Amino acid sequence: MRNIEKRSRSNMAQMTMIQAITDAMRNELKKDDNVLIFGEDVGRNGGVFRATDGLQKEFGEHRVFDTPLAESAIGGLAIGLATQGFRPVPEIQFFGFLYEVMDSISGQIARIRYRTGNTFHAPITVRSPFGGGVQTPELHADSLEGLVAQQPGLKVVIPSGPYDAKGLLISSIRDNDPVIFLEHMKLYRSFREEVPEEEYTIPIGKAAVKREGKDVTLIAYGAMVHACLKAATELEQKGIDAEVIDLRTVWPIDIETILQSVEKTNRAIVVQEAQRQAGIAAQVVAEIQERAILHLEAPVLRVTAPDTVYPFSAAENVWLPDYRDIIAKVDAVINF
Repeated sequence: MRNIEKRSRSNMAQMTMIQAITDAMRNELKKDDNVLIFGEDVGRNGGVFRATDGLQKEFGEHRVFDTPLAESAIGGLAIGLATQGFRPVPEIQFFGFLYEVMDSISGQIARIRYRTGNTFHAPITVRSPFGGGVQTPELHADSLEGLVAQQPGLKVVIPSGPYDAKGLLISSIRDNDPVIFLEHMKLYRSFREEVPEEEYTIPIGKAAVKREGKDVTLIAYGAMVHACLKAATELEQKGIDAEVIDLRTVWPIDIETILQSVEKTNRAIVVQEAQRQAGIAAQVVAEIQERAILHLEAPVLRVTAPDTVYPFSAAENVWLPDYRDIIAKVDAVINF
């Protein structure tokens, strides 16, 4: 497949995504004494999803430590530590709590390099879980990646599986500019994948072709990649050969990989779990239609959640987009 990193068959382990994330942080704590991990309950408790399980015991409470239940304080601490040569990896316990730390992220962290004339930079990786399908309370599952992707100075990474999660998290921690690293809760323990036990990196800003096809391009990120792959399997029975692209990084977007695919298939569907309004999908649609309109045989359509606030958990499964919605949109562009 194009754009898929070659995976060594030696020293592989079957890991869930949460295990791959832990392994990436362990690797970077070993490699660089300036890496610090902190957040609500990340120390002895190992985090609400156990992403940091065992790291405080292994590296000490001066490297992995708890903070007060105050996201604004977590953001401020990350800024101060970054200016003093540390490489902070703060955890925001759920990304719905982004609003409490928005000034630190968009008002400060994203602007440090520019504001100081390149004197300081912000090698900060903000980790946070998000995403629907796991019956969480309000403000725990919202897809708010669009809010941070709109802020210049930030990179926004969303892996769809264990292999990508480890390689992208290592790249994020080593990056000298801030990265928002979002982890879909439904993917944490839903499947295992072969992951190298040694360190490796995946470049930020590079999409992956997860399935090759010739009739239509399905573009997604996070859990929706798996919905696209399921849709592609169903479509194959109808004689439709769908290509699936995993963005992996929603900012910057890998336009080159998208255009290469669309110029081949001549049709595209962009899928996101977030609401339709002002999202990543709208940005991708605009880029395709600005750069490849003469290659299109049908409008570029979107599959998204409705434009309402995130519902209470009883209505969640009705509200979230799924593979059937993708199939319906593919039928529309194929028969346009």
